Amino acid sequence: MDISPFRTVGPCVPRTPVVIAVGHAGRSYPRALVAAARVPVDRLIGLEDRHADLLAAAAVDEGATVIVADMARAWIDLNRHPDELDGEMIDPPPPAVGLRDGPRIRAGLGLVPRRMAGVGDIWQGPIAAADLAGRIAGVHEPYHRAVADALDEAHAAHGVAVLIDLHSMPPLAGRDRGITVVVGDLNGASADPAVTTGAIDAARAAGYRVARNRPYAGGYGVDRHGRPRQGVHAVQIELCRSLYLDATFRLPGPGLVRAQQFVAALRRRLAHALPRHDQQAAE
Repeated sequence: MDISPFRTVGPCVPRTPVVIAVGHAGRSYPRALVAAARVPVDRLIGLEDRHADLLAAAAVDEGATVIVADMARAWIDLNRHPDELDGEMIDPPPPAVGLRDGPRIRAGLGLVPRRMAGVGDIWQGPIAAADLAGRIAGVHEPYHRAVADALDEAHAAHGVAVLIDLHSMPPLAGRDRGITVVVGDLNGASADPAVTTGAIDAARAAGYRVARNRPYAGGYGVDRHGRPRQGVHAVQIELCRSLYLDATFRLPGPGLVRAQQFVAALRRRLAHALPRHDQQAAE
């Protein structure tokens, strides 16, 4: 592969219990992707959490450990289970009995995105099964292994670990209009309530309007890594792109510094949201 799929920024052993992962901000498009796409790469930018990696900059300055995906989401979606796949786009098709179904897949946003609103089908033809296996083995699994390793290091050092799975979202409409931050904990399954409440309080303290689990309760990242009973907690944080991008949603905007300060403050707050397990045992 001509592109490194992800990178780890900051100390290998996290200085606090908190690890940040940014899985949808990748801006690297392999030559094979460009050749297989039926639309220009410029149209595929719409799949990105555009410049969401910049949101962690102030936290990095404070010593955060951050795992950042550089590979474009169009190549493989790191917030999907490997079985969240539209089998019809794979050649030969995998057994349907082993695949998951759901609204994201039916909308064309499975493990490998198939279509985009306003764009239509992304690919010229089906993806070879061997190619897909290579993407999983070369990008998806190593990325999540790096996240898991960082959380294990945090837990070993601090007695507890918290993942901030950092994303961005388009402006919400309907009953969610005006919400600019969504905190997802899989409806309580991926994090202790104290972690979720701490994230909500941090967003409100920053002056943002926040919702819990609506419309984003969390994806594969928090599902895979959140193990509250073992002292590893995970929340998915969605920031509206209007908070930190310009009016085109393509370039950093005037709100970026404020959003970066929020992410740094969120990390500080969640570092103290839960007592260490050894402290709990002593009590």
